[in-house]
Amino acid sequence: MSTVTSVGGHTGSQRRTAVLAGVIGNVLEWYDFAVYGYFVPVISKLFFPNQTPLVSLLLTFSVFGVGFVMRPVGSVVFGLYGDRHGRKQALSAVIFLMAISTFVVGLLPTYDSIGILAPLLLVVARLAQGLSGGGEWGGAAAYLVEYALPDKRGLTGSWQQVSVGTGFLLGSLTAAVLTSLVSSDNMLAWGWRIPFLLGVIVGIVGAILRWRLDDTPKFEELERHGDVARSPLTEAFTTFRKPTLLAFGITLHNTVAYYAVLIYLTTWLTTAIKMPRSTALWSGTICLLAFVIAVPIMGALSDRVGRRPLLIASCAGYAVLTYPMFLLASTGVPVYAFIAQLILVLLLALYAGPGPAVYCELFPTRVRYTALSVGYNIPVAIFGGFAPFIATWLIHTTGNSLAPAFYVIAASLATLVTLAWVKETAFAPLE
Repeated sequence: MSTVTSVGGHTGSQRRTAVLAGVIGNVLEWYDFAVYGYFVPVISKLFFPNQTPLVSLLLTFSVFGVGFVMRPVGSVVFGLYGDRHGRKQALSAVIFLMAISTFVVGLLPTYDSIGILAPLLLVVARLAQGLSGGGEWGGAAAYLVEYALPDKRGLTGSWQQVSVGTGFLLGSLTAAVLTSLVSSDNMLAWGWRIPFLLGVIVGIVGAILRWRLDDTPKFEELERHGDVARSPLTEAFTTFRKPTLLAFGITLHNTVAYYAVLIYLTTWLTTAIKMPRSTALWSGTICLLAFVIAVPIMGALSDRVGRRPLLIASCAGYAVLTYPMFLLASTGVPVYAFIAQLILVLLLALYAGPGPAVYCELFPTRVRYTALSVGYNIPVAIFGGFAPFIATWLIHTTGNSLAPAFYVIAASLATLVTLAWVKETAFAPLE
């Protein structure tokens, strides 16, 4: 007996296969992008030597942020392509670019070998990664939500964030395992290259999965009616200017909390609090696992109670609890640091679960890939990608190891204000 048919004539089985392939591709994409963040202390010594540890760390985090500078460009390039020619083709190109650029990082000679050219080549590779990342987030979110059943957009869309978290989890797990098994000298000599070189395998698998996908029922419907947008970027900033600006505002909390808590906090515990690196990495890895488990639960909950209550609760929770949790973690006691990080991660899951559905529900299908990607990636580039750099700089400038908490709080308050203009979209049809 055939399974129940969904929108566009796709069966439940076809829908599940498409969603699974989209999720796996997204996991592999974000593993490639995230792994740099977990090897920052090693990369700083290899590509920015002969500096004080603080300067080396700042320079390495600035290169981490440079990857985000290209994300708005990637959102335009791949967003336009995805809105004109389909989600499948754009997402296939995106993952191929990420795999190649990550593999190149693993092959780069270090500063001791070629001098200043080494960090310059690292910047070029990160720019390519950023270009790919700019096309991935919005495309994957649009793909999943457009395949979802009307009453399961929150749950289905949440798998985009599950896959992002899983990609980061794989990166963190790789770093934790290598740090535990490989000596410091060998890590500097060759161990750091392993996760980057694995990126090419990751990319090939992801590209094969995506080349086999069908396009979404919503996009196929547009094609059948000849309603595909010719200038989706122009429409995003004219016809859909307000939702594009709202996407910017609701991203502030999402991106700052994400990169401050899931990426930077591990480095903060080892550099500012002097916790053993292996301990901090394993703590972060377990918290990432909790995040991955919690996100779909929150996505499903948003289908029942609405998106706004969860988004508001997350922002309010961060505004009230971020400083106390950073204070608790600053004790350096591993169990206290773990509890603090876990609480922040679960509060973030409240936002991440319904997040992809909220972004997609702001826009109609004809401009969704472009408008969503642009509205999301500009604040990510400015406030999220440079969050580790800003946090490190704040500590140096103020002399207060807890200063990064205030940056996270400011972002949550800004988004909390923005949510006053965001309507509840959970129970309305997807345009």
